Amino acid sequence: MVRCRFAPSPTGNLHVGGVRTALFNWLFAKNQSGNFVLRIEDTDTERSEKKFEDQIFASMKWCGLDWSEGPDIGGPYGPYRQSERVELGIYDRFARELVEKGAAYYAVYHRDDPENVLRTSNERPTDLSADETCTIKFKIPAGVTEFFDLSKGDMSFENENFGDFVIVKSNGFPTYNFAVVVDDHLMEITHVFRGEDHLTNTPRQIMMYSALGWEHPVFMHIPLILGSDRAPLSKRHGHTSVDHFRSEGYLSVGLMNYLALLGWTVDQEIFDYHEKVKDFVPSDISNKGVVFDYEKLEWINGKHMRLMEPERLLAEFGLWLKYTGRFDYYASVESEPFYALEVISMCREKINTIEQLYDFSIPFFSEEIDYQEEYVVKYLENGWSKDLIAAAIRRFEGADDWSVEGVERVIRDLAEEKITSKKNTFQLLRGGVTGRLVTPGLFETISILGRDRVLDRLENLLELVEYEEGDFSS
Repeated sequence: MVRCRFAPSPTGNLHVGGVRTALFNWLFAKNQSGNFVLRIEDTDTERSEKKFEDQIFASMKWCGLDWSEGPDIGGPYGPYRQSERVELGIYDRFARELVEKGAAYYAVYHRDDPENVLRTSNERPTDLSADETCTIKFKIPAGVTEFFDLSKGDMSFENENFGDFVIVKSNGFPTYNFAVVVDDHLMEITHVFRGEDHLTNTPRQIMMYSALGWEHPVFMHIPLILGSDRAPLSKRHGHTSVDHFRSEGYLSVGLMNYLALLGWTVDQEIFDYHEKVKDFVPSDISNKGVVFDYEKLEWINGKHMRLMEPERLLAEFGLWLKYTGRFDYYASVESEPFYALEVISMCREKINTIEQLYDFSIPFFSEEIDYQEEYVVKYLENGWSKDLIAAAIRRFEGADDWSVEGVERVIRDLAEEKITSKKNTFQLLRGGVTGRLVTPGLFETISILGRDRVLDRLENLLELVEYEEGDFSS
């Protein structure tokens, strides 16, 4: 059975590059009716934190990447957290085996000079002074290390280009290269898809597989996601964590759609990756680096927002409001679900993220209108606004048809009174009921707001204009 894994370190927020790697492993495992394993590599005791581990779980679940085995749900090959495996002595056993085979040795250092080996031994030193510390190092064998990479083809490395390296640190914790070999073997991982920044680690790992008499998994080293300068994507290019994009109002289906396109040749541009499992073939992943385009991501996300069923989008909107701590706003949305559905369906036509949807929908759920300065200056500080607002109130009070078509007739009839230009009429009403000059369609906006909200807002606006007497700058 095919077994793939994703093994992040809980030393920071989950990077979009890591999620793309997890996605390709997940897709292959699902395509082959295999298992996808989540393992936490927390041997970096100084930088690993529980909060980052929790964030990894939350981000993976939000992205829709489920796992059949992991630290939170267990499994037949557990534990799935390396620190717990250290406590069980799993790595010690194989480190000793390598020493006994002559493939590794104990190296003694001065605590203040960890680069220079004072002495080596095939037995654990028992005569360490207070200033000395001991590690276990792997001995590089003579010869050549060769393997086949699903992305890069046949690979060959001269072993003499590598120096002996530490596999067990002085604190007893295994290093990454050693722990990953032991874990992948014991967990029977068959395929390892990972970033090409790990390519130079692979020969070292294969040397250890050989020394322990184990068969290594199939490797595929995927080109990295790049920034606009074609350097590996990092914080200096912009935000890179899954949590950031979630907070900014990107849909998980939109983000994952875009990440899948970064290197994977697919027959369409807009899709849900869950529906592409049957089409996934590793050879369809490009061997060239791909640049992360924030604008393209936003465009794809907007496409998903407009294609999504309104009920599902409303649910996503509610989840985002709670996730970002906007509980009062969430309560307002939840209190009028049918009204909220109409608002969301209309507003999504002009936006690309849920955060933009939130900003665009504020006038529909807020009791008080915050008038933009540009609106006040252009459409209220004049000699005609008072008469126009009063006329609008009279016409809307007499309106029986609040459909989009009915509202349009009322507004066009109002414009025919020629109190001011048609543009001024439309924009004064737009800002009068929303406080803004950029909104969804005016007729649709007023229709959805409905009689009570529209009249209440126009009456409040008229009172404001009369009170200020045109002097809004004072």
